[in-house]
Order: sequence, then structure tokens, then C-alpha cells
Amino acid sequence: MLRIVVLSAFLLWSCNPKAQDSPKTDELKVEFSLPKKLKEVSGIALSQDKKTIWAIEDQGNKNVVYGLDMQGKLVKDVQVENADNNDWEDITKDAQGNIYLGDFGNNDNNRQNLSILKLDLKAPSQVTTKVIQTTKFHYEGQTEFPPKKSDWLYDCEAFVEMDGNFYLFTKNRSKGFDGTFLVFQIPNKEGDFEAKLIGRLKLQGKYSDAAITSAAINSTKDKIVLLNHKNIHVLSGFTANDFNTAKIQKISLNHNSQKEAVVFLDDKTLLIADEKDKDTGGNVYRFDLK
Repeated sequence: MLRIVVLSAFLLWSCNPKAQDSPKTDELKVEFSLPKKLKEVSGIALSQDKKTIWAIEDQGNKNVVYGLDMQGKLVKDVQVENADNNDWEDITKDAQGNIYLGDFGNNDNNRQNLSILKLDLKAPSQVTTKVIQTTKFHYEGQTEFPPKKSDWLYDCEAFVEMDGNFYLFTKNRSKGFDGTFLVFQIPNKEGDFEAKLIGRLKLQGKYSDAAITSAAINSTKDKIVLLNHKNIHVLSGFTANDFNTAKIQKISLNHNSQKEAVVFLDDKTLLIADEKDKDTGGNVYRFDLK
């Protein structure tokens, strides 16, 4: 049985309503502001040497991976020559440092050209890069494009790579949202695959509390963080082929913005990025896991 452990909030609300947009506590800190041109960051990943943050934007933006230094300075725009940005929603790397783009944004649950793209991307000095492996896929269980609105469980903005497989955590857009999300497994190979359903879980809360926007895995591969606008959820106790037994630890950030990207800086520290709107966001935050 899924056990949901709700931790008490780490942060204290200020009586000033703007405090949630400019956190001043020890737990969630603004590490730096993103460059002005990056208004819709949808994913971040660290280079193998941890000197570069790779950032992407989602649908409607350029087919470019942006390299930032650890102070947030834009170092390079690296154009992906042989791929279009249909809807790049997350970016991750494997243990060897290979970089992957998740072209699987599917707001209307009707896409049939979903893919994960492996890039020839090693250094921020690169001007261009190419896709060197395309993993196409469709979801086990989806037979209609789109399905009934009560079953809109096939959007995705979050994935990780672990031991030769990709793990996707879907974003629930169903009418009557109840926090349910699906976990799918896909081999990290060239080809066209059926994504295997290996977990059906539920997060507590409303859409902004429980709709998943990014994922990250720690170096020991025993914890996966799922991000949404207000919280993080830490998964543990899963196995490579079964996430139904996973334990879920909810940690409130006490900070509401359109958070779209998360990565482990180290096994005790997260970097979290949010999109820029008129008055808030456009930052990378540091969060210390307790």
C-alpha cells in the first residue's frame, strides 16, 4: 500500500503576500536570476563536471540548448541542427554524462510523435549539436488520441535515466483532477517502443500541488524528486520495474510560482528553476533536502 508521508512545512509564511515570490528563508534561496532571454525554462541538467547548467525551453521556442555557468551567466546557445522543438519539456543525463531531451509535451493528450533525443553535447564551447539517437514511443494503455477528458494522463514533463532505461512521470490534465500520475519505462535505445506502465500513484492536493513538471534522480539512484509549483515529492523504495511500492514524501516549498525544472546539485541539494512572468519567477533556487 502506498504510504504518503506529509512532512511539516520547512518554511514560515510571511504576512507580506509577496514573501512567497521572494523567499528569504534558509531553505529556499535564490541562487541567481536567469538571463532575460530565458523566460520559459522547462528543464535543467548539469554537465558531468558540474560546471555547466544546460537549460531548455518548451513549445514555441527555439531548438536550442542553453549553457549557463554556475553563476547564471549565459555561456553559449547551442543549436540542435537536426531536431525541431515540438515541445521539449525536460532534460536529463545518464551516469556517463550523455544528455537527453524529452520531446514529449502533450497538453491535449493527442500527440503520436513522442520521442526522447540523445544529443552529441559535451562542452559549452560547442556552437551546434546533433541528435545521435532517437527513442520514439507510445504509451501502453492509450488507444484514443485524445482519450476522454477524464483520462487525460498522457502528458509528460518529467523523466530520468536509470541503468539503461528512461522513466517518465506523467502530468495529470484530467477533468476531475485527483493527483493520479503514471510511471512508464522505456529502453534507452534507438527505435520505436511501447512505453511500459510500471506504476500508478497519487499525489495529494490540487493541480498546483500535485501536477508534475520535472524530475531528477540522485547519484545513488534510490531517490527521485518530482517537482510541481508548490512542492517537491521524494520517491523512494521503488524497484527498476515496479514503482507501485514507492514511498512518497511530500515537502512543501511554501513558495508558489511556475516551477518547471529540477536537478540534483549533489545528493542533499536541489536546483529548481521557474518560468518568468510579469511580477515573479525567472530564477534558479537552491533547496537543501533535510
